[in-house]
Amino acid sequence: MSVCVTQTQVRGILTRTTGFLKTVASHSLQPYRGCTFGRALCGIGCYVQHNPWLTRGQPWGSFLEVRTNAASRYRDQYPAEQRWARQARGAFGVFLSSSTDPFIPQEWQFQITKEVLLTMLDFPPDVLILQTHTHRLTAYLELFRQLHRKTRLRFHLSIESDRDRLPGLPAPASSVSRRLEAASTLKSAGLFVVITVSPLLPIESPAPFFRRISEVAHAVVIDHYVEGDGTPDGYRTRLTPLPAAMSRLDPASTSLAYRDEIVRIAQDVMPGRVGVSIDGFAGRFLPAPAS
Repeated sequence: MSVCVTQTQVRGILTRTTGFLKTVASHSLQPYRGCTFGRALCGIGCYVQHNPWLTRGQPWGSFLEVRTNAASRYRDQYPAEQRWARQARGAFGVFLSSSTDPFIPQEWQFQITKEVLLTMLDFPPDVLILQTHTHRLTAYLELFRQLHRKTRLRFHLSIESDRDRLPGLPAPASSVSRRLEAASTLKSAGLFVVITVSPLLPIESPAPFFRRISEVAHAVVIDHYVEGDGTPDGYRTRLTPLPAAMSRLDPASTSLAYRDEIVRIAQDVMPGRVGVSIDGFAGRFLPAPAS
């Protein structure tokens, strides 16, 4: 299936957050509409594919709308949205992004994310969270160093498991090893890195996995599709092939009890550095277990 790429200009690029994102950041920013990682492993259970306003009847992963004026619209919206956010939420925070990966392959052609980040050097948010599934973000390492001096910068690098593949499902956008290497590169540059195990997939060797994460990241977030996909029982994800693939590897992995056991192991390895679900995405971590 080919990808239909279009270019457009948007009226606004900063969206005031609601729902689960409300405690994470005051705004979300999508440099693109659609995500060409929709056909990779992370796209199989992606909750965004169930948003009819966003997909507009198109299969997830088959379309990409390039928002060519994203940087200029951010600059134009900045004064009013910064003022509102500081009054209403206490800080102007930007989550980039909640419905598309800002470092999809087409970014290297259109560089919309880069233009937005360059604009943020002159118009910085109070907090900037960059969420991605790919190691390729390290291409902008020098730009990240500059942003780090302007804003409270945090990276959420998603690594769902220590396995690269689930039987019957596509490969991830980047291998586990390359994402771990990217996390190490960011951390070595003095940047704050959080590994988001989201959605939590079956992990073959949990303790070694979290020991490796503890070396390359400051914290970890564990988020199961049950409670994590915006429905109380993971209904939206159950409509996808993901739960069945998970169950074939480990039947227990589709339950919250599995998440809780993985959280316990992570806490043993990384005490005080483990977040669960939305609290973790918001930077709130569990206290270290009592000794």
